[in-house]
Amino acid sequence: MSRVATMKYLSAFILAACFGLLPLAAQTAHDETQLGVYTSGDYDGIAQTEPRGLRPGAVYSVDAYPLDAPRLAAGDGRELVASYCNTCHSTRYITMQSPLPAATWDAEVNKMVKTFGQPIPPDAVAKIIAYLQSHYTPETRKE
Repeated sequence: MSRVATMKYLSAFILAACFGLLPLAAQTAHDETQLGVYTSGDYDGIAQTEPRGLRPGAVYSVDAYPLDAPRLAAGDGRELVASYCNTCHSTRYITMQSPLPAATWDAEVNKMVKTFGQPIPPDAVAKIIAYLQSHYTPETRKE
């Protein structure tokens, strides 16, 4: 075998060995991360220093988080919205989002009842939908 042929064979063998081991190395790295095995090292992270001025044994406290509920627009059905809707989420969901079309409010309230199982009596559902449609649509929303 000539020297050139030997070099081509050897090059092809090395390439095949490297590319053959690449998937195995990738799988090994993936398996280690799934097991929570990570190599140690400094990845240019910022080390957090200990806070200054804290005394051992001292007691620190934080004030209560303010739970001021947004004011719903005045109108017939406001109390129903505040009581039924507030059992799963804050009424802030109503006031913080962009106004929804009337048909969307109808679909949303019915989704809460039929899909998510909110136990709202049918007559209250109608009043809640009417309230939301009269105060929180693009045509009726007052800032």
